[in-house]
Amino acid sequence: MLLRRCVTLPRLSLILALVLGVFRPATTGASDRFMPISPDELAMKNEPLAPGAPAILLFRQVDRDDNGLTSHEDNYVRIKILTEEGRKYGDSEIPFAKDNADVVNIKARTIRPDGSIVNFDGKVFEKSIVKTRGMKYMAKTFALPDVQAGSIIEYYWTYDLSEHRIYASHWILSEELFTRYAKFSLKPYDPRNIRVSVRWSWQGLPPGTTPPKDGPDHIIRLEAHNIPAFQTEDFMPPANELKSRVDFLYSYDPPEADNEKFWRQVGKKRNDQLESFVNKRSAMQQAVATMISPEDSPEVKLQKIYTRVQQLRNTSYEPRKTEQEEKRDNPKQINNVEDIWKRGYGNGVELTWLYLALARAAGFEAYGVCVSDRRNYFFNPTNPSQMDAHRLDANAVLIKLNGKDIYCDPGTKFAPFGLLPWPETGVQGLRLDKDGGSWIKTPLPESSVSRIEHKADLKLSDTGDLEGKLTTTFTGLEAMLRRVDERNVDDTERKKFLEDHVKRFVPVPIEVELTNNPNWSDPAVPLVAEFHLKISGWASPAGHRVLVPVGLFSETEKHLFDHAERVHPIYMEFPFQKIDDITMRIPSGWQVSSLPPLLKQDGRIITYSMKVDNDKGKISLTRTLDVNFLIMQTQYYSALRNFFQQVRTGDEQQIVLQSGAATASK
Repeated sequence: MLLRRCVTLPRLSLILALVLGVFRPATTGASDRFMPISPDELAMKNEPLAPGAPAILLFRQVDRDDNGLTSHEDNYVRIKILTEEGRKYGDSEIPFAKDNADVVNIKARTIRPDGSIVNFDGKVFEKSIVKTRGMKYMAKTFALPDVQAGSIIEYYWTYDLSEHRIYASHWILSEELFTRYAKFSLKPYDPRNIRVSVRWSWQGLPPGTTPPKDGPDHIIRLEAHNIPAFQTEDFMPPANELKSRVDFLYSYDPPEADNEKFWRQVGKKRNDQLESFVNKRSAMQQAVATMISPEDSPEVKLQKIYTRVQQLRNTSYEPRKTEQEEKRDNPKQINNVEDIWKRGYGNGVELTWLYLALARAAGFEAYGVCVSDRRNYFFNPTNPSQMDAHRLDANAVLIKLNGKDIYCDPGTKFAPFGLLPWPETGVQGLRLDKDGGSWIKTPLPESSVSRIEHKADLKLSDTGDLEGKLTTTFTGLEAMLRRVDERNVDDTERKKFLEDHVKRFVPVPIEVELTNNPNWSDPAVPLVAEFHLKISGWASPAGHRVLVPVGLFSETEKHLFDHAERVHPIYMEFPFQKIDDITMRIPSGWQVSSLPPLLKQDGRIITYSMKVDNDKGKISLTRTLDVNFLIMQTQYYSALRNFFQQVRTGDEQQIVLQSGAATASK
């Protein structure tokens, strides 16, 4: 049994549903299917339900035909351009998952305010927009002609899905623009020889919207009116968690209404698959003997095994191969952990299960855990609308050691031992066993685990320039994120990446050059980068005095939470710390006139401090920002905003110096 992911059926990524578009069965080779434009649509100047909107969606239609052989989605969208700003919607982008679908039959046109029509006959481009583990996302892009305020633009296209496969569907009602009217339908897969069921759930339907129903023709339909525009904010939960939506799921298993029974069945099935995959004890014991020695402590044994697994080739983090390259390489199918060990490679899920098998062979009590990745949604197993085994879409290993629970995921590249990747922290998981498993919650690491530290030894010149050595250290999840992001680039790109990091933190233009070779490959050690740093004119004259700002690495907090109002909860990917430790030597003969007072802001789950000392012309500045929460509800936003206003006040403080000339004249 090949366990590619901790799921049982393939599915199309959610990104296909995040399109500003619609879905309707395609008619290959059909003539234009544009609908008539009404005089009211041409004449409209604004939308009372969306005051100030640059554009609105007049109409969307979403229909899906899952016939299993040539499944497809045909899309139609009509947009009214209301202002000059709204002209940007004439540049259209249709995303798709390259491995599962293509975008075909694109037709588009612009209707001028006077009713005349300009058909799109330009070129459609294809570009890469995002890559994730195991998937490549592309977009078809095109620019509609003669788009102006008062115009109507509309276009339709078809998602041509891979043949002989069925996918889960997702109707996303909320879009960037206000929507007047939207229609959705799904013609489910209806096999003759295979028992497949479809069920659906929804969240946040607009007021007055009737939930989707299965009609007499066995087509599921939904209509909605006046759907508010979705507002995007910094530090908000996953959009899929917040948007109005309907989710469909196919299953080989018959529908099960009882929540507890459903998950018990899922747990037993997953456990049977897992035990079949890892049950190679003799081979695993032989492998473990090459990694550890009897003198090693239990934790050292686990770490050695962990390191060895991470040294194997992880195909989930390699550049995506073309179909021709796959055929040429002809990779052999992996059926169990012994295959992984013999061949020296596996994908991320398989390597994590290999670690489980090796840990058991070394004598440890270890369990497989299926967890819910929180990048796209938050999972609650007690919610009947989330009775979906696909939501347990990641895996980890739980090891019992000296009365403690240790969670590991060596299949995530650069994850340190005992630290899960951030999407798998603080989430619900099903610890597998033969009885159906039990629910656990993975630990959320403390903020001190994941730090960005700037340690600078700098000298202030008599012209106000600041120059010297900077050492930036990334630990925990901060280090892991950067190692993963930069894993497939060369040293030149990594050098630029780190230098740009420093530039983002300093509020003025700087000169910075990386001077060491950071260790990008070993997750057991921090990622340490050393720089030569020069900031021209950091200190500024003010009469007989010189003013030196204290917020040297504070730019990233300068405009945090500026807005007075907040729509969505505040959501951090993980708790973290930022620590600045700066030594600044002033020119000979200069004196410190005054230092900012010690400043501490304690919001319990978030703290800030700024401390400045002087020791015989050597100024020491320590700044700490500690964010130790995951999600905060909107009723606390005002307090959070006030907190960061105090942070800005602290960062804007200044050290007052007297130059040598001013001191001598005194």
